[in-house]
Amino acid sequence: MPVSCILGIDPGLRTTGYGAIESNGERWQLVEAGVIAPDVSAPLETRLRTLHQGITDVISSIAPHDVVIEELFSIYKNPFTAVLMGHARGIFCLAAAQHSVPVQTVGHSTVKRALTGNGAARKEQVRSMVVHLLRLSSVPEPTDISDALALALTYANIRDHERRLPKIAKLRR
Repeated sequence: MPVSCILGIDPGLRTTGYGAIESNGERWQLVEAGVIAPDVSAPLETRLRTLHQGITDVISSIAPHDVVIEELFSIYKNPFTAVLMGHARGIFCLAAAQHSVPVQTVGHSTVKRALTGNGAARKEQVRSMVVHLLRLSSVPEPTDISDALALALTYANIRDHERRLPKIAKLRR
């Protein structure tokens, strides 16, 4: 399989984590990871501009083949948070589209299940698997980075598995 670069984004208006990996279908390697942290005292539109410029710089620099963002969900007690997160997600989808990079979405339980085998796994278990799969010396901090890398690893795993399915079907004939 050809090597591809996948950029995971853990959106947030205070801190957005991003993590890029390369996948050759069998192994994954860390390319770059970091955070975009707008001034939390700035107005919403200024924070969104900072997020857009930051992720645009990342996409321009690493040229990913896919961008992966966690599916939006809302906790009943705080539906307004989901609305605010929708603004940030929209900025990241726009930046990807401006670079003709497809956007994939993955649910948080899918990430947990794909990386640990348990859709109800604790965040510490997911972070531990990120360290193991990418052969890192420690858990990336802040946690927004490891969450973004978990998204990228999950999508890489799903995509690589789907690419192998036709080959497996041919072997069975």
